[in-house]
Amino acid sequence: MARPLSAGVLLYRRGAAGVEFLLVHPGGPFWQRKDDGAWSIPKGEFDEGELPEAAARREFAEETGTALDATLEPLTPVRQRSGKLIHPFAAEGDLDADAVTSNTFAMEWPPRSGRMQEFPEVDRAQWFDLAQALRKIIGGQQPIVLELAQRLAERGGAAG
Repeated sequence: MARPLSAGVLLYRRGAAGVEFLLVHPGGPFWQRKDDGAWSIPKGEFDEGELPEAAARREFAEETGTALDATLEPLTPVRQRSGKLIHPFAAEGDLDADAVTSNTFAMEWPPRSGRMQEFPEVDRAQWFDLAQALRKIIGGQQPIVLELAQRLAERGGAAG
């Protein structure tokens, strides 16, 4: 069986305080009280027939409620402990993190209750500087943030 594929976008912006990265917090009861090490880039799974860039744009729109028309810069794919391969892209842009709205998913909650409930895939989004982003993001996605920060630093747009 093929390992799952995922694609997403690490949105960044430059401001007076330096570069900031947009991360999203997963919705649902499992993630409710988790913070450091729980955030992610907006991403999701796709099938082999779909191009990673198209999947990244689709997932960004689904998880933030905002269509992304910015140029996407491919970053190095990252394999997660689960075996899932993430195809990340970087894009410069800005959006109001407080206005993010995502699609929802259904799950039985509480467990074994027989009650299905709807939860947002993403319950909030926030802009973080490099140090904060590295603390907040899931450990397996840290290389994505580090690679983008390195590229921006090499271009003179220091992210630290």
